[in-house]
Formats: sequence, C-alpha cells, structure tokens
Amino acid sequence: MPGPWQLRFDDGHQQRYLPDRQAVLRYVLAIGPKAASQRFEVYRESEAPPLADGRPGGRVYALAEVIDLSGPGVTDCLQAELSRFADEEPEDGREGVPSPPEPHTSGLGGGPSRRRPP
Repeated sequence: MPGPWQLRFDDGHQQRYLPDRQAVLRYVLAIGPKAASQRFEVYRESEAPPLADGRPGGRVYALAEVIDLSGPGVTDCLQAELSRFADEEPEDGREGVPSPPEPHTSGLGGGPSRRRPP
C-alpha cells in the first residue's frame, strides 16, 4: 500500500512511495549523488475526488515541493532538516524502526513451506 508521500526523479522515470518527510529526506540524500537527474519532485497525498455515487475515488497526490540538489547549499539544508528530526526522536530511538521480517514457515510443521510433489 503506498505511503502518503511520493517521490519522482530521473525525469519521472523513477518513483518511490515513502511513509513520511524524514524518509523522503533520507532517500533524496542517499540517492541524489547517484541519480541521473538532481531534481526530485515531492508529492503529498491529498483528498481523493468523489466518484459519481459519492464514494472517494482513489489516491491523489499533489506536488508539495521540488528539491533540486544542483543548487548551492541545498544538500546542507536537507541534512540540517534531517538532523532536526533526529533531535525530536524519543530517547529509546525505537520509533520508526522496522520490525524484523517474519520467517517463511507454514503453520503445520514449523519449517519452511514446501511444494507438493506432482
């Protein structure tokens, strides 16, 4: 399921869905030097338009900002913003830490799932 932030780069050929602003900044700073283009378009999930019957129509993303890493001082500003997020994190540092992946086991034998013989 897509996150509330969408990042488009490499002239629209690449896109990623990210959960929050902090993840957007981390991704841009990590990928930026290696990307074909230094321009990143950041979209934020917005309210879905209603369908004819009144139900919500689906996900819609609105352009929130354009990050152009080729500009002077842009990388430093992003790093400073990211460090402010780190200062706001709780003392135990557990918020936002992904849980480990679940083992691929079946409920019957406790071991790896096996294919049935033909």
